[in-house]
This record gives sequence, C-alpha cells and structure tokens, in this order.
Amino acid sequence: MAKLSQDDLLAQFEEMTLIELSEFVKAFEEKFDVTAAAAAPVVMAGGPGAPAAEAPEEKDEFDVILTGAGDKKIQVIKVVRELTSLGLKEAKDLVDGTPKPVLEKVNKEAADKAAESLKGAGASVEVK
Repeated sequence: MAKLSQDDLLAQFEEMTLIELSEFVKAFEEKFDVTAAAAAPVVMAGGPGAPAAEAPEEKDEFDVILTGAGDKKIQVIKVVRELTSLGLKEAKDLVDGTPKPVLEKVNKEAADKAAESLKGAGASVEVK
C-alpha cells in the first residue's frame, strides 16, 4: 500500500461529510486506543488564600434539531441528505418525523452552518 502524504489525506477528508468524518475519528480512536479531546484550560489562583475562580464551562458540542420541514419539504430533504449522507428514504423519514436531530455533538461552527442551510431551505431548526 502506498503511503499517503498529509496533503493527500487532507484532500480525502475535505470530501467527507461531517458524519463520515465523525465515524472515521471514532474508528481511529478505537484502532489506536487514543482519544481526540481538546486540552482543558488551566485555572490559576489569584494569590495566597484567594479561592480559585471557576471559569464557566463553555459548551463545545451542539445538536442540530429539525423542528419542522416548512413548505419546501423536498428542499429540506435534499439539505438533510447533504449534511448527513443519508439515503433518500432515511432523509425523508427524518424530515417526516420531526422534531428529530439532524446532527449530534458537532462543533458550534458546523452546527450554525447546518442550521443556516436548513433554514435557507425553509425548515425550522433548533441548535441545542
């Protein structure tokens, strides 16, 4: 098997959907017994005797929930298929069974982008 360069790997990842990339990361973690987690921020004490200030925990995983398909159901199904790589029947079932999560545990940027795409197709969406 030919060894792939970093650029080749990045090109492959660019073509993947978020769901496919998430599944790859899970498989990678299992295969090599590692965890892809961000380092936790360190909180330093303000001085001797001062209690350590607790930083409010910032949410880093969001769910995109389809709450309604609106008037353009076919457009919403197309967007759901693009976001999830589901088949036509599965995407239609997801849209018909609202409220349902379209994406789960994605970063803020991906959640906002998905919500905008769905709203642009006429759907009503919640990001939690």
